[in-house]
Amino acid sequence: MSEESPLLDRTTRLIYFAAGWTCLVLGAVGVVLPVLPTTPFVLLAAWCFSKSSERLHSWLVGHRTFGPYIVAWERHRVIPLRAKIMATSIIVPLTIYMLLFSAAPMWAKALAVGLILWGQIYVWTKPSKPALDVELDGECDAPRSAV
Repeated sequence: MSEESPLLDRTTRLIYFAAGWTCLVLGAVGVVLPVLPTTPFVLLAAWCFSKSSERLHSWLVGHRTFGPYIVAWERHRVIPLRAKIMATSIIVPLTIYMLLFSAAPMWAKALAVGLILWGQIYVWTKPSKPALDVELDGECDAPRSAV
């Protein structure tokens, strides 16, 4: 049984690695194609790389554009207000366009709207800033003492 563990660990890491690259590519496509959301794919890529490649995870966390969003999510489970507004300002007009001009069947439109609403509810119910009792610079995540 112990001989299978390294193979399983390697296979699992390979799956996470492939999923990480897939998510990162989808996120990159989302930068130029507004139908795909960039931030969730990049966050998912970071999570997959954290399970499979410390080097790629560190690269993504240190990335000039994506790094701050990943760090905010990993350390404090927050989605910055700017990201929420940008996502909503792109998804709402595209949803309206889809509803008005798409030839998709009504059930497909209803499913799409339901998933979009679910995503928007998820995003907007997450905090935009870390809790006040958490150190903002990330060096210490322990609660501050009251003065």
